[in-house]
Amino acid sequence: MGQAYKKNYQVIPYGRHWIDEEDIRAVVDVLRSDWLTTGPNVSEFEKVVADYVGAEYAVAVNSGTAALHAAMHAAGVGPGDEVILSPMTFAATANCIVFQGATPVFADVEPDTLLVNPAEVASKVTERTKAIIAVDYAGQPCNYYALRKIAKRHDLILVADACHSIGAQLNGRNVGTLADLSVFSFHPVKQMTTGEGGMVVTDRLEFARSIQRFRNHGIATDHHQRLAKGTWLYEMLDLGYNYRITDIQCALGKSQLRKLPGWLKRRREIAGYYDQAFDRIFGLNRLNTRPEVTHAYHLYVLQVDSTKLEIDRDTILKKLRSRGIGANVHYIPAYLHPFYKQHYGTKPGLCAEAESAFKKVISLPIFPQLTDNDLNFVVSSLNKILVDYGKQEKGY
Repeated sequence: MGQAYKKNYQVIPYGRHWIDEEDIRAVVDVLRSDWLTTGPNVSEFEKVVADYVGAEYAVAVNSGTAALHAAMHAAGVGPGDEVILSPMTFAATANCIVFQGATPVFADVEPDTLLVNPAEVASKVTERTKAIIAVDYAGQPCNYYALRKIAKRHDLILVADACHSIGAQLNGRNVGTLADLSVFSFHPVKQMTTGEGGMVVTDRLEFARSIQRFRNHGIATDHHQRLAKGTWLYEMLDLGYNYRITDIQCALGKSQLRKLPGWLKRRREIAGYYDQAFDRIFGLNRLNTRPEVTHAYHLYVLQVDSTKLEIDRDTILKKLRSRGIGANVHYIPAYLHPFYKQHYGTKPGLCAEAESAFKKVISLPIFPQLTDNDLNFVVSSLNKILVDYGKQEKGY
């Protein structure tokens, strides 16, 4: 009942990587090779990810944040521009817009999915709007059909923040093929990991080339290209960054990707277990999954209805953690961070649905190593907390 995790952690975490001997061998092989960075494993990893999602091009970088920043650069976002995004996201989604000197414009979410509401996006478009960033919250793809119509109508670039949703589908189409640019994260709590790392996938060659320069200081050629031409000469065309990823990370990524389908299957099984359990527990509302979606379940999110339970989300969170269950909260609306309030004048009331959800959401542990006993421990512990408050029947 979760005891295996308590031996190594104070709590069962909400997310956890899985590294096996195959992964370790792949990394050790790179450490024994001639290339630790910018070698063959980088392009090989890019190819297998592009093939997996069905995109023409993939460019690997050293974090999901770097991938978001690179996508904004490729989209031509700059000073004076506005980019519309969801507030229910990690700060990096908004920060990447600020990095380019542009202004983030927050559009509210749908209350049942916490995905950005296309009608809200449409209402935020101005003459200064350059792009839309759609956030696949928890691993469910946004309504890209509606968002594409808005983007096409106003000649905007559509970017998928797919950092939660590798392996998800919308009407049978893979995430990675639904927007002009799609961004993945390979942080250890995600569905697969490179330690730290990110990727941008696209079908447009000009975007891919722009990102390749951007990750390498804005330099027009890499050392492989210069070697092939027999020249040392390099030129910096753009202001870029050192966002390169290592061969060590990419070897791990290639090994992890081979196991991703099985891990996604287990995540969906865990979500199904939770769904059945929480449908029987009063006052806990799970998010809606649209029928046309195949969910990737980076997160499993409940909304606590404190008006029915007379116990608030933070009290439940504290009591779960006291029982060794590492529940978490995703997310404080990005515009409520002190930086955005100070520099952009944002304040409560901007996105009512996102703010309401923030007070209710709780993310439960979901990762492939969880056993059925672990899941029963999570569910029964949550039920016991509610029983203690007199708002639930015993005997779950």
